[in-house]
Amino acid sequence: MPFAPFIFLICLVVGLAYLIYVKRKERELIEQVTPITRGEWSERKVVLKLLKIGINPKAIFHDLYIKKPNGEYTQIDVAVATKAGIIVFEVKDYSGWIFGNEHQKYWTQLLDYGKEKHRFYNPVMQNAGHIQAIRQSLPQNPDIPIYSVIVFFGSSEFKNITCHANNTFIIYPHSIQRVVSEILTQPNAVFGNKYEIMDLFTKAVQNGYDPLIVASQINSAAYYGRNTPQSTYYTIFGSLFRRGGFSFRRRFW
Repeated sequence: MPFAPFIFLICLVVGLAYLIYVKRKERELIEQVTPITRGEWSERKVVLKLLKIGINPKAIFHDLYIKKPNGEYTQIDVAVATKAGIIVFEVKDYSGWIFGNEHQKYWTQLLDYGKEKHRFYNPVMQNAGHIQAIRQSLPQNPDIPIYSVIVFFGSSEFKNITCHANNTFIIYPHSIQRVVSEILTQPNAVFGNKYEIMDLFTKAVQNGYDPLIVASQINSAAYYGRNTPQSTYYTIFGSLFRRGGFSFRRRFW
């Protein structure tokens, strides 16, 4: 065998072996928090990023089902208990251009340079609902700060996104470490009962193994989403493109 192809083959084998090693280690990290098959890939990526920046795996909770006062369940992608309070992640996986603000009920996704349009429920409002459910379940921790972090995976690009809500961040995945670090610089939270928080989140994760609870949550989400606007398609650019360019603020990275 000629020398150059032999070296190339060796490098290829070593590279593949290293990749397999890295993936195995990442899987082992994720499984400290959640099964590798549970939830969406993007949610597990958030868990992995949190672990890699040093968050204690016992403080990370994935795929939670919290019971609301009306008996229905709400599903939360990732929640983290920290010294500064609770961080609640809502994870999205979209491509295309994203338009919206905190007050609009629906945000807009544009694909193919505006020829294809989809609408989805405002993730700021969605996560605010999750946070409300958490607060209602923590009577012994009425003043605990809760931070809302919406993470967009995929090849999406923010266009004219605005949000001035307190303790709310709309980001790309590469900014998770920066946002979490910023949150952790805040004053230590005043906890009423830390065990109440841990008990709530532990039970909420366990609820995800109950098929009746999961089915109930899916049915509730479908019921409330029954009036979601249908997707439409455009052949010319609409008025959204005349609203201006990017509108990033401190909470957008």
